[in-house]
Amino acid sequence: MNERHPETALSNRWLAERSIAELRDALRRGATTSERLVLLYIERIRELDREGMKINSVLELNPDAARIAREKDRERAEGKAYGPLHGIPILLKDNIDTADRMHTSAGSIALAESFADEDAFVAAKLRQAGAVLLGKTNMTEWANFMAEQMPSGYSSRGGQVLNPYHPGVAFVGGSSSGSGAAVAASFAAAAIGTETSGSIISPASQHNAVGIKPTIGLVSRAGIIPIARSQDTAGPIARTVADAAAVLTAIAGADPADAATAALAGRPPLDYTAFLDAEGLRGARIGVPRAYYRELPEEAAARMEEAIAALRAAGADVVDPVAIPSEGDEWDYVVLKYEFKPDLNAYLSRLGPRVPVHSLEELIAYNAKHAERALKYGQSVLIESQATSGTLQDPEYVEARRADLERSRTQGIDFVLAEHRLDALVFPNNWGCGIACKAGYPLVTVPAGFAGREPVGLTFAAGAFSEPELIRFAYAFEQATKHRRAPDGFAGE
Repeated sequence: MNERHPETALSNRWLAERSIAELRDALRRGATTSERLVLLYIERIRELDREGMKINSVLELNPDAARIAREKDRERAEGKAYGPLHGIPILLKDNIDTADRMHTSAGSIALAESFADEDAFVAAKLRQAGAVLLGKTNMTEWANFMAEQMPSGYSSRGGQVLNPYHPGVAFVGGSSSGSGAAVAASFAAAAIGTETSGSIISPASQHNAVGIKPTIGLVSRAGIIPIARSQDTAGPIARTVADAAAVLTAIAGADPADAATAALAGRPPLDYTAFLDAEGLRGARIGVPRAYYRELPEEAAARMEEAIAALRAAGADVVDPVAIPSEGDEWDYVVLKYEFKPDLNAYLSRLGPRVPVHSLEELIAYNAKHAERALKYGQSVLIESQATSGTLQDPEYVEARRADLERSRTQGIDFVLAEHRLDALVFPNNWGCGIACKAGYPLVTVPAGFAGREPVGLTFAAGAFSEPELIRFAYAFEQATKHRRAPDGFAGE
């Protein structure tokens, strides 16, 4: 690398698989600039996401990204660089408000001209950490809470996201599909996704990436287009555990606008990169709930057996099998159906007059009027939610919420952890998302190899605010196995 002439020394192919630490080091040494990184990422997105491979993961670019990056370069030159994300380009899912010239639409043409007046808490925290908001990622429309037949990664505004590991064939996961694909293809240093039940963990595991679904209350939901207050959260998707931990450190924190974060008030913030321990699995008791492995395809099952063997080799005390009392139960979306209406109405009601919808009822009517573009897969889930009272006092809702907590906690994760004195559970891909998300508990997924051309992930789960332990376990597994690799055609120089 010619450090005297960084503007000619690097190409967009150099960006492939570069970690945040590597980018930060290049900035520190003067081997590149934040502005140059932004321009290179934009060039890479245009070449591979829109013109070449056409993965369709990035919905729009921030027209001010280069200007913001120049400001970061000036700050660095003045000795004012702060934090590990200073000048680092990050992508955000299209349901996260940004008070700039980017839209926030949840993938819907109904909100195609919606601009936020304020940053979401997550966006504000990233800016405070010095990150450059590079653009918005495509997603499953309305976070896949619109129609039962809608494929993951599709939106009326953005079209269909493809998985760069096997475009048009491999599952993209949902609904943060664009964030997962963009990270896999190295279109940014990292991305932010959101999850209600599987929408960070699934696309991360499907894209050979790391995803962290935080405990409900660790990251504020203020300014994020909602599904359900009991399960929604934002979290990072990155190519390494270290990068995901760095982003989580930046976005976590108490927020008066989100009562769920009240438990953090008065607590000193954690630096989650402090828990990156290559020996972190030594002596840990890890449980394998075998009921979640029974339906895996043969190759995916083989990768999981190799992953469990790797846990043992890394010094973990693997308890296999363990049984979760509620493991045979069917999970439903009754709670989500009831919470979606009042939460979405509250968000839409605050939008300005240039937006044509200000309630769920108006959204349904708008979609019906523009059915050719808006209703390729219908809107049955929207209609079902609209039929609820919206008060959250219905006996069906109250009982469903009680049952969810009972089955996911008391007869779920809490029970099995205590019964076997476990530090964590491991699930294949996103198979543990239903129970962990109902409980509001964290998940961390990490690459575990490939079944043919399709990535496979190993997901760690435990109780509330166990992110430090899960990050430690995931990092130790990652360092012992090194399964992360770039998709064919997306590798670097």
